[in-house]
Formats: sequence, C-alpha cells, structure tokens
Amino acid sequence: MQAAGRFVVLGALVALTAQARAQTGGALPLKHAPARTQTAITPADLMTRLYLYSDDSMMGRLAGSEYNLKATAYIAAEVKRIGLVPAGDSGGYFQNVPLVKRQLDPSATLSVEGTAFRPWDEFIPRDPGRATRAFDGAQVIYAGVWPDSTMISADQAAGKFIVLGAHTGPGVPQAQQVNRGAILARFRGAAGIAVVALETFPPQAANFFRQPQTILRDAPQATDTISLPVYVYVSAAGARLLLGAPLDSVRAGAAGKTVHGSVSFVETPAPARNVVAILPGSDPRLKGEYVAIGAHNDHIGFDQTPVDHDSLRGFNDAVRRLELAAPPPNHRVTPDQVQQIHVNVDSLHRAHAARRDSIFNGADDDGSGTTAALEIAEAFAGARVKPKRSLIFVWHTGEELGLFGSQYFTDHPTVTRDSIVAQLNMDMIGRGRADDENGGGPGYLQLIGTRRLSTELGDMIETVNKARKQPFTFDYQFDATGHPEQYYCRSDHYMYARYGIPIAFFTTGNHRDYHQVTDEPEYIDYDKLAHVSQFVYDVAAAVANLDHRVVVDKPKPDPHGNCVQ
Repeated sequence: MQAAGRFVVLGALVALTAQARAQTGGALPLKHAPARTQTAITPADLMTRLYLYSDDSMMGRLAGSEYNLKATAYIAAEVKRIGLVPAGDSGGYFQNVPLVKRQLDPSATLSVEGTAFRPWDEFIPRDPGRATRAFDGAQVIYAGVWPDSTMISADQAAGKFIVLGAHTGPGVPQAQQVNRGAILARFRGAAGIAVVALETFPPQAANFFRQPQTILRDAPQATDTISLPVYVYVSAAGARLLLGAPLDSVRAGAAGKTVHGSVSFVETPAPARNVVAILPGSDPRLKGEYVAIGAHNDHIGFDQTPVDHDSLRGFNDAVRRLELAAPPPNHRVTPDQVQQIHVNVDSLHRAHAARRDSIFNGADDDGSGTTAALEIAEAFAGARVKPKRSLIFVWHTGEELGLFGSQYFTDHPTVTRDSIVAQLNMDMIGRGRADDENGGGPGYLQLIGTRRLSTELGDMIETVNKARKQPFTFDYQFDATGHPEQYYCRSDHYMYARYGIPIAFFTTGNHRDYHQVTDEPEYIDYDKLAHVSQFVYDVAAAVANLDHRVVVDKPKPDPHGNCVQ
C-alpha cells in the first residue's frame, strides 16, 4: 500500500473523473458455477446462488422494476423448494410494498410576464414527496442570503414566492451551505421558494433530479396531508427575471414581479415486494417467538451509458489505496490526489478484451447477504434438530431507496411485532480483504449495533465467536457513537431497532466496488462468505435456543424519530 499523498501511475495517461459511473457485463456465464446446492453452507453453493442472483439478466434488481420482481421470484421459488412456510400477504411468500414513482408533471410551468422558464435548464424543481402549494399569481419577494441574519422573517414570506440567495464557491463552511430541510422548515408558509444556486450544479446532479424518484406511499401521517411550498433552483439570470433587478442590487424584503404557473408531480405505481418465510420452531412453548434473519433483495439498477469495466476498477482501486493510507478516522482523499490518478487501459486490455459495462450487479451489495440468508435457511431446514424458537426470514426490498421494505415490514409485520426477539441483518458480507479495509483478511468482520439495545446479545455473539475453530476478529469502529459513516442508520436492521428489537448488523465493510458496476460475483471471497454465513447461522441458533428472550437493557428509540448513531 502506498503512503498518503502519493499517487498511482498505471502507465499511459488515460485520465478518469472521480465521478465515473459504474458499468454492463462482467458477470461470468452461469455455466461456470456449480450445478446444485446442498443442505450444508458451502462456498460452492454460495457461488451457485450468487452468480444467478447477480447475473446481468437481473439488470441490477432496482426496487420498483420488473427486474426486482424477477429477483424476488427466484428467492420465493427457493424458499418454497427448501420447505419454509409462507409468511407474506394472503398466504403467499410475498409482502407487497406500496412504492410509487414520482416525476414532474409534463404540464408544469413557471413564468414571469410571459417569459417561461425551461424545466431542467432554467429551473430545477425538487420533489418534496407530497402535494405542493399553488403559487400562480403570487408576489415575488427577495428573502436575502441563506442563512444570514438579514433574511426576512417567516411571516414576511407567508404566501409569497421567495427568492433566496446562497453562498457559493469552494470552501463554503457547512453551516452556510444550502440546507433544503432547514429552508422548508423556516419558510414553510411561502407559496414557493427559488434558491439561486443553479450555476453550481454539475450535470450529474441535474440529471439525478430529473429522474423519477421512488418513495414509499404508506398510510399517510397527519403531516403528509399538509402541502409544502414549491421548491426550485434557478440561476442568477432567472433570479433577475423574478425580481426585476440583479440580485446584488436588491435588499432582503424587496418586492419583485408576479409569478405564474404550476409545478406539481405525478405518481405511478412501482410494484415491489418483500419475501417472507418461516421455519417453525420445535418447542411448543417458544415457537410463537421469532428470530428474524434478513438481507435486502434490491440494488441500484443499470445506467444508460456503458463504461470500460477494467479501467474504472483500476481507477477505483487507486482511490481505495489512497483512502486506506489516509489518516483515520475519515480516510479522506484530496481532489488533487484524485486528479493525479491515471490508468493504463492498453495494459488492462492486454489481459482480456475490453468489457463495456452498464449494469450494477450488486454481487456484494446485497447479493452476498441475500444468498447467505438462503443458505442459512436451507441449512436450518435440513437440520435434524430444529431450533426451539421459530425463524422468520425477510428479504427486504427498497433498502437502497431508503430502507422502504424493512420500514414497511416493521410497520406492518406479518407476525406480531412483539414476538420478534432479535433481528440479524447481513449486508455486504463477501469481501473485507486487506485491500478492502485496514486490518482486513479472512477473519475480518465488522459488527454494528450488537449492544445498542441488548448487552446480552452482544455478549452472546462474542461467546459464539470464541467457540469457533477460526474466530473472527471483530471491528467495532463503525459502531462508535457519532461515527461519520452512520452505518447503524443505513441498513435494514435499524427499522427493527427503532421498535426496541435487539439487532446485530454483520458486514465485511466498504470497498472499491461499492455502488459500482464492478460489484461482480468474480470479486467475492466465497470461503469468507461461507464462514460469515455459518457464523450468523450459529448466532441465530444460540438466540433461538436461549431459555429466555434476549434482555433489552438499553433505552428504546422513538420509532418515528430520526435515527441517531
């Protein structure tokens, strides 16, 4: 590993940008995988399943797409073959999750004195996920620069279409940066909000906002029925049209023009589903309690523009080396270091032909957890002696979009919520090599949340580990209170923890292929994946056979509040 501050030169100078998007292809043909699975948890079985589950034909398994339905159909067929009991809707294995796609209404308009703003070029609307307020005929008023003390008050903004300046340019302190949530909270009574920041948007950001956004449309909370101001970004030229004068010539409170139009969003259903199955417990007294074992069944889909698989991976490998060498705890790489990285594409292509890639296969994220849960289920189903408590396996959809599947399952559990004694979550458990994580290797494993609700659960996991022939070395650094990565809040286990259910999150950590098209099954460590899967099996067995419920001895969070690590 190279020292921090140095850069990698892999040969001829073929520069790649730090925002390089991930790639199609790369997954080996299915003929390269073993043919059948067996009861025991084995590397060969995991390879069989993972090459199927992260194959290009799954097209990245995006929740709300037909490809995620295809992926969940595979899971349901497997648990049926294994012999698990359906625990979804209406006696089946699927729990339908009400996702919808929202996008700008094609009839949306924004104009001043007959001059129309072109959507996505001259104004970019942000979708609040609920109804937006009518603003046609509203008075424009300059609100000042966010978050300066000279801004107008919330009362002055009520019913007005406000134009809000922003501190822009490099080095703007975080406290002065635009914060949409804080802006909406302060000026909630406005008819509309136009933030003057469009010039700072890279093309990727504009394209992201233009894409339909998928949200969970569950039973509305009381606050969801209240409309919000229309929120858009405009340029300095757009602000001049709205105000009738250049931005730097007006003071906060100055009246502008009258704005016309309507900006709203339309919804279409986006079918998605959890897969839920039960292995009944063997003890008549305890079988009504459940140990939940979970992973997420979705990933992030595919891109429209293929890139070169191997040059992208070479670039990301160089970035990862710099990150691992950078000072803890953040391991940040500077933009100057990134600019110094170059990749010898010709050298890479001499190894094998160029691979154009646009599919985010998600082999590790979370094909590894999904297939591990299937292997664990098959091992328990084939065991001569079943655990005393029941096991409920849940493959959650929509984790990548906002933990939607686990949120829906825990809000609408198909078993009594209080009967779930613990939840074991697996997300990205197929890597953790030395070139993935500092201290990585065959025995490296990150644990998160194991003692946040139950000291006993954390202690049990340590005890089970010590009994192994090859114990894992646990890395608890990412479980630290306030850790900037916020892993405790970023995977499905938290949706259980918010209801006071003790959880354990097992992961081998981040790596160069995270959310890249290079997250392919060929880069998984199948021996490691089998060891982690067997360990989770052993932990589940210990919890399921305990003579009492895992003791909750820590404060429970607010189930409807924000997660705090």
